[in-house]
Amino acid sequence: MKQCGEAGDFTVGLRPATFLAALIAFGGCVGPGAAARGHGESRPNVVLVMCDDLGWGDVGFNGGKHIPTPHLDAMAAGSLRFERFYASSPVCSPTRGSVVTGRYPTRYGIAGANSGHLPAGEFTIYEALAANGYATGHFGKWHLGTLTKTVKESNRGGPRGAAHYSPPWEHAVEVTFATEAKTPTYDPMIKPRGAGNRWWPRLAADSESVPYGTHYWAGPDAMVDPHSAELRGDDSAIIMARALGFVGDAVAAERPFLAVIWLHAPHLPVVAPAATDYATSYRGAVMALDAEMGRLRARLRELGVAENTIVAFCSDNGPEGRKGKAPGSAGPLRGRKRDLLEGGIRVPGLLEWPARIRGARSTNVPCGTVDYLPTILAATGSAGPGDDRPFDGVDLMPLIDGDMQARPRRLAFEFKRQRALIGDRFKLYSRDAGESFQLFDLVTDPGETEDVGNRHPAVRVAMRAELAAWRASCAASAERQR
Repeated sequence: MKQCGEAGDFTVGLRPATFLAALIAFGGCVGPGAAARGHGESRPNVVLVMCDDLGWGDVGFNGGKHIPTPHLDAMAAGSLRFERFYASSPVCSPTRGSVVTGRYPTRYGIAGANSGHLPAGEFTIYEALAANGYATGHFGKWHLGTLTKTVKESNRGGPRGAAHYSPPWEHAVEVTFATEAKTPTYDPMIKPRGAGNRWWPRLAADSESVPYGTHYWAGPDAMVDPHSAELRGDDSAIIMARALGFVGDAVAAERPFLAVIWLHAPHLPVVAPAATDYATSYRGAVMALDAEMGRLRARLRELGVAENTIVAFCSDNGPEGRKGKAPGSAGPLRGRKRDLLEGGIRVPGLLEWPARIRGARSTNVPCGTVDYLPTILAATGSAGPGDDRPFDGVDLMPLIDGDMQARPRRLAFEFKRQRALIGDRFKLYSRDAGESFQLFDLVTDPGETEDVGNRHPAVRVAMRAELAAWRASCAASAERQR
């Protein structure tokens, strides 16, 4: 594998100055030409599953031992497994925005959780596939804007957040079953009186409960009845039931489908049957989401569509809480949620597509949530926005087909005062708004224990320039949104 710092790694085939100028002016572009490549004669179905705050070390296929995940491990046995899969942010909303746009959300005003919203002018994966004849559905968490202008809802919904109203159905989502933000992972509409925010025992009777304050919405002013039997029990199962109903309807109608399934688990508050403490609640929530992944894959087989369905699985960021104080695991990685260190952004990642991926494979090429959109446009033969807006992701079809040995463009990150740039080998990292930088060799030191910048000064200089160019490109995009 080519090492970072060699000619071409950070230049992508151009002289550094030429590349940096192009990056500032354009970024990466996804236009009609990318769509015209289309891979395969039959358009694949697409299912994008994302968990909430699941750590890199919480799953068996990454070597985790503290929570059994047999269904995900079975999926990994027939999937492309990403050794280095990155959420685009160490918190929720920016990562989710990167999935649906292929762009880092500082380009359009989503810098953190409960911040900004998905603008009407953003081109989304839903729009692209809807225009290509796909049924589109979104199920579970949304967190890219509020869902109601009238009802006090969740973190921002209602009159107080009317400026951030941006629901799925205004972004070419045909079928919605979504919440604005988090819910408990069991009996999601209720909580005990005086409950804390981490966990509680499963409620035995409704008389012990009060409303949680977050609701499911199915369309404009269409709140799902919070008292319905459908909304009792495990939240991952509730979400998956709606998603599988949508999939079944699409198959019956002989339409290809895009199902985006964003599970709340194992985000706080974690609630699970028979749980006795925070750790057993977390364990129960992860085991429940694992079971739903098994249910999803089994249903695709029953419907006869598993062979040509892309199923992608990941988390939105690293595990919540302090190491040793919270049950989620980042494995051997340093940092957790809210860190741009590896433990905050390197997450479990799988991609299953039996028609193109035969048996278990793994890759060390760094990939991430920002790559979903360009990859799926190429896989489905769907058109891009047809303009020169910058995109940050890359088409992973060559990787899926075994032809990509290195990433053509580094992954960039910014969160609060932290910044990072990640390539095949090196990672540039700053925790103080770029006042000082560390350089880590992730091939030999994935735990980020040693700054090797003084040994590779040319790499450090080039990566700093590239990160500055990317930030300038994002600032120009944000200015165009105003």
